[in-house]
Amino acid sequence: MVREGAARKTSAVFKAKKIGVLMGGVSEEREISLKTGAAVLSALKSLGYSAVAIDAGPDVATVIRRKKIEVAFIALHGRFGEDGAIQGLLEVMRVPYTGSGVRASAVAMDKLFSKRLLESCGVPTPEYCTYKPGSAVKGVKLPYVVKPASQGSAIGVTIVRKRSELASAVKSASEHTATGVLIEECIVGREVTVGIIDGTVLPAVEIRPKSGLYDYEAKYTKGLTEFLVPAPLSKRVGKRVEEYALRTYETVGCSGVARVDIMLDSEQSPYVLEINTVPGLTELSLLPMAAASAGIGYEKLVEMMLLGASVDKY
Repeated sequence: MVREGAARKTSAVFKAKKIGVLMGGVSEEREISLKTGAAVLSALKSLGYSAVAIDAGPDVATVIRRKKIEVAFIALHGRFGEDGAIQGLLEVMRVPYTGSGVRASAVAMDKLFSKRLLESCGVPTPEYCTYKPGSAVKGVKLPYVVKPASQGSAIGVTIVRKRSELASAVKSASEHTATGVLIEECIVGREVTVGIIDGTVLPAVEIRPKSGLYDYEAKYTKGLTEFLVPAPLSKRVGKRVEEYALRTYETVGCSGVARVDIMLDSEQSPYVLEINTVPGLTELSLLPMAAASAGIGYEKLVEMMLLGASVDKY
């Protein structure tokens, strides 16, 4: 009863404030961010919150001040949205915001740094190396996954099965990052993702793209991917997946919601690929699927995220 009363009081406090849903932005994930933001905005308005859309361009600080925004709901994906940049700006402006803080956001966005951190904490992740033009690939066997070291939505990602394909894959990845190219062991097996809300693990979702690759098109085109939720995992495998997902969340230092992507090899051993600190919230997004499986509807999910908004998360 005490906890319910506290929740109602918190909700009342936020309903007295003006909320800015930060969306769009300037990254390559702008289109998806606009969809996420529109869905969030609609949910907040349905719940009775005073919310407005803010397209987070170079003048975002000026717009936040002009519109007298008191709380920021971050619905931005990619660079300047989930890499700690907007989070740092909001902290300087003293505007409470949703999701992870500056440090966790920056760490999660940098795939190379986050993999090194996870390794040091005993979280299994595929073998990898950074690629420098003219150098050999060391420590990673074919097939490779070639990806930008800091990017989302599978943008610039290629599976390389023959060495002759490497140069083209590196060129593609290089066009979408300023922080280098990551070459990763391609784990052949099942792909699952695990959503986490405030340290509580949601049911895992298994992803089965019809093309065999969960790329940008498969992510955002209806009917191209089958989703199984909860994922049909054995008790033993499910426990390990949950353990590694939560350890990843805690190691990176996340808060609010996040989503951990994991591959299971042929022996059902889990390998953490990455953690997303601003998961998509569109109709095809994975976090809302997982939440719904746990009995948390879309509007409730959005409200839970909002009620976690704060400042000084660094």
